[in-house]
Amino acid sequence: MKQVLLSWSSGKDSAWTLHRLLQDHDVQVAGLLTTINETANRVAMHAVRRALLEAQAEALGLPLRVIPLPSPCANLDYERIMSQACRQAVAEGIVAIAFGDLYLTDVRKYREQQLRGTGLEPLFPLWGTPTAELASEMLASGLQAKITCVDPRSLDRSFAGREFDASFLTDLSPHVDPCGENGEFHSFVYNAPEFREPLDIRVGEIVERDGFVFADLLPVV
Repeated sequence: MKQVLLSWSSGKDSAWTLHRLLQDHDVQVAGLLTTINETANRVAMHAVRRALLEAQAEALGLPLRVIPLPSPCANLDYERIMSQACRQAVAEGIVAIAFGDLYLTDVRKYREQQLRGTGLEPLFPLWGTPTAELASEMLASGLQAKITCVDPRSLDRSFAGREFDASFLTDLSPHVDPCGENGEFHSFVYNAPEFREPLDIRVGEIVERDGFVFADLLPVV
């Protein structure tokens, strides 16, 4: 059986990639692989607190591999750190890394290039699926997510912190991808078919930073 790591962003596309992988009887998901900003101790770009990331892994019953990245992180540093992570994965019997990319060919080519010669095969289980269809599939399955980051050049800041649901999709303008594949928005999944139980979260402060609008998600205690 093929031992596969899943590149886990904490968002809906990662969750649905896991859903597809678990339907493949030739694949065993060995764990989740996530990069975090080591200064902020949050998931890169999604800005999700590490505690919530760890809660996701616990709800899924999967090991979590966290790769701290400096901030800022130069390309050479990123590639060096990821190369080391790949060597470790191969040494442990991992043969592939799965990604939740949907249709951006330049992103796919970059990932393929980075894994070339490492002994790890890149997998793209969601590739080419129409994104409107994909979003509908996610919602129909019971997947639940909050919008954690919005690019205000594409979406009004009021979308930050909203529920990823039918109403959200209806309110998107035609130029915004339903899955946010062009970086229009990012999400945090707090429930999905593979979760043992939903995570109890709430939306905290909405802030604008580095040209993006972020919703700080907090665990309900």
